[in-house]
Amino acid sequence: MKVLHVAAEIFPLVKTGGLADVLGALPQALIGQGTDVRLLLPGLPPILDAVLSPTLVCEIGAVFGAAKVRLIRGHMPFSHVPVYVVDAPYFYRRSGSPYQSSSGVEWPDNLQRFALLGWVAAQLAAGELDAGWLPDVVHAHDWHAAMACAYIAQHLPTRAARVFTVHNLAYQGLFSLNDFHLLGLPGRFAAPSALEYHGQLSFMKAGLKFANAITTVSTSYAREIATPEFGCGLEGVIQSRAGCVFGVLNGVDYAVWNPEHDTGIAAPYSADQLDGKALCKAGLQAEMGLTQDAKALLFGVVSRLTSQKGLDLVLAALPALLQAGAQIVVQGSGDSALETAFIEAAKNHPRQIAVRIAYDEALAHRIISGADSLLMPSRFEPCGLTQLYALRYGCLPLVRHVGGLADTVVNASAAHLEADQATGFCFVEASAHALSVAMHQAIKLYQQPGVWQKIMRRAMQQEFSWDVAARSYLDLYKRLTETMRLPVSP
Repeated sequence: MKVLHVAAEIFPLVKTGGLADVLGALPQALIGQGTDVRLLLPGLPPILDAVLSPTLVCEIGAVFGAAKVRLIRGHMPFSHVPVYVVDAPYFYRRSGSPYQSSSGVEWPDNLQRFALLGWVAAQLAAGELDAGWLPDVVHAHDWHAAMACAYIAQHLPTRAARVFTVHNLAYQGLFSLNDFHLLGLPGRFAAPSALEYHGQLSFMKAGLKFANAITTVSTSYAREIATPEFGCGLEGVIQSRAGCVFGVLNGVDYAVWNPEHDTGIAAPYSADQLDGKALCKAGLQAEMGLTQDAKALLFGVVSRLTSQKGLDLVLAALPALLQAGAQIVVQGSGDSALETAFIEAAKNHPRQIAVRIAYDEALAHRIISGADSLLMPSRFEPCGLTQLYALRYGCLPLVRHVGGLADTVVNASAAHLEADQATGFCFVEASAHALSVAMHQAIKLYQQPGVWQKIMRRAMQQEFSWDVAARSYLDLYKRLTETMRLPVSP
């Protein structure tokens, strides 16, 4: 089985969210199960500079407005997974994120930049660029790679099945319909039955319409996106593909996230030997300038600071948290108003609140190892990876019962505690009151060390390895290639 994964990010080279973690781990897990996997990535500087043993596959020439495009083949550092890199200096050799300039403004030519990525994937599938390796499956991730599905559906001579994974439906890759001509597709693809979406072009819709199978990163999210509450306006499209939508829960790379072997934390620990956890907490309190108090429940936040993540609910719940004597460490960046509000709260309560406006992978490890509980009160959460990391570190997740959070955290109800099934805390209503009630439940249980440690051990024993997810994807690939659907046409 030959599988081409197409994406715009990969850990540890380029990361803006969980997508990068998936691409950094899933291909390796598939290879471990006997799959012939290659990656296709844009030639962003951190990627192009890191590829091992790069060799030229072919000169593509001038396409999508870029004067010089080449296809490079090599291997990823660390994992040595084979990779194709689209070397298009005009499009990709820029500072900033993959999608925005350093000032946070979307690149004006993102349509061409990511159309090129999808087009190259389709050409590889058709054997036009590297005839020596033809994929059985092209697996595109999120809107940045979704056009691969549309270009393959343009009746290219390929046997490749098309899988499209929705990592976050809220980010859809919307562009002006007036720019449709830049895509080089027949006019029928501009219709509402294809890419047109309320007078715009939607790259996300390209994946939803033209993939043979659609996956999401948790089973609950696969159900949720077919509803108006979570469908982001695309629920009708998703409902029309109901028989082709599947949920596959993301996994954790336990080689990276494991407190027994994590050299970046204050002390190692495990479910059988928890002593190091207290040292990690004391170290985090000292680093952040918080009161050195082992009895104060320390909450951690490692997140984008956005309304999606429910961080406004955390702000509203802070007075009750402070009154109860708890502490909180916040790391992340995002909405400027949320950043400012958290910074101001930390200035007013420096011994109970600490804030770092940045994303620092090493600091994330120290927060999750040192905090007693992780706050993830998301309004929606396709999967969430941070709560999976927290479970392994005995940092009990406190989450809203939604998406992948609902699939991975078992609430510490009386019944679940009695059955030794509890792994964290859940609440349902997206309100500061509901969050505060859950936080007070956590604070109350923290005052019972025996009960708290029992929950910690159960949490740390949970298994969410990528091998499980890889088996599910491999089963899907096999079903698709054995019973290929007819190409979907607009």
